[in-house]
Amino acid sequence: MDISYGTDYERFRAEVRSFLAKHAVDAPSNQRDYRSAKAVAWQRKLLELGYTSRTVPKRYGGYGAEPDILISRILADEFAAAKATAGFGGQGIAMLIPTLLELGTEEQRQSIIPPTLLGEMLWCQGYSEPNAGSDLASLKTNAYLDGDEWVINGSKIWTSSAHIADWMFCLVRTEPDAPKHDGISFLLFSMDTPGIEVRPLVDMTENKYFNEVFFTDVRVPAGQIVGKRGQGWQVANTILGHERELLGDPNAALTRLNGVIDLMRTETIDGRRVIDMPVFRDRLMRIQGRVMAMRFNDLRLLSAKLNQQSAPLARMIVKLQGTELRHELEKLAIDVMGEFGLGYDDNEYLRGEGLWQWNYMFYLGLIIGGGTSQIQKNIISERGLGMPKEPKVAPTAGAM
Repeated sequence: MDISYGTDYERFRAEVRSFLAKHAVDAPSNQRDYRSAKAVAWQRKLLELGYTSRTVPKRYGGYGAEPDILISRILADEFAAAKATAGFGGQGIAMLIPTLLELGTEEQRQSIIPPTLLGEMLWCQGYSEPNAGSDLASLKTNAYLDGDEWVINGSKIWTSSAHIADWMFCLVRTEPDAPKHDGISFLLFSMDTPGIEVRPLVDMTENKYFNEVFFTDVRVPAGQIVGKRGQGWQVANTILGHERELLGDPNAALTRLNGVIDLMRTETIDGRRVIDMPVFRDRLMRIQGRVMAMRFNDLRLLSAKLNQQSAPLARMIVKLQGTELRHELEKLAIDVMGEFGLGYDDNEYLRGEGLWQWNYMFYLGLIIGGGTSQIQKNIISERGLGMPKEPKVAPTAGAM
């Protein structure tokens, strides 16, 4: 049985590999770096060659190629092997752009997608609220139409990147008398709009990545709505699907796995390479197997998308498995480094610019954020496997 990709695909692989051999040094070391000249130049080059956002139409700033599972796999393999960032990701590119391609207006696509691809328009999402996290549909932030403008009041919390974002996509309640899932709208607006206040929250990485955002009579043009008024929940479900794929990206995990392998080949204990020690090698092989499984699941999702099929169970496991996998992977790297793995911030003995420690804490947070693992397991069991719903406990008499 011939399982080779074929001549055309191998020619493409050789092209990508040659490019990375010459230019991987030009890639930014931090994939969250969107503002530097180095990061922008790298993104422009990848867009030009079709190595990132490959299937986004050319008229919106993408490469305009047809979806191809094998091309996607080759790009993921080669960028992971080179340990080079495969271009910008984040909420705007990974979540909002595919949603606008599906549900946005032509004007929205033309004005939003090109600058988002180039990192000129950074996005945050206004979803969770102090009393609307797992039960997002109970959100209270409201908006009403005043002439040709929406007027927004309320607050959001755990808003990733709000302190650096240029724009927000936000869920607001516009139909107060409608059932809670039917009265929500999906609005887009600039973070420079008067009436918006951002208060940073310090997270477990000791960074101010999350934020509280407060809205006081924030006025937004009426046309900056995606989908129909009161039907934002359908838009939200589309974008949440893309978010969970973003949080459990198996290709990013492969890049980090290759970094762990390199680390194990160079770190030693009592003169022995860590990779030669069975206890560490066994952990590495278990994680390798999980990365491989997640990548095959990603192929299943790509295949379903290309064939316009549904793969709900395959999609449901991505966030749960991906975030827990990344936490274990970063933990292995920290253990491999021994006492150096305890370093943080400006410690002179840091390996890999401290990203192992940062990611370890960050993914511990993501096991909770974006839908906790416990919530994800309930979704998988009830909606994916058809198991009975968790019983609701009746309140006892006299309970507060």
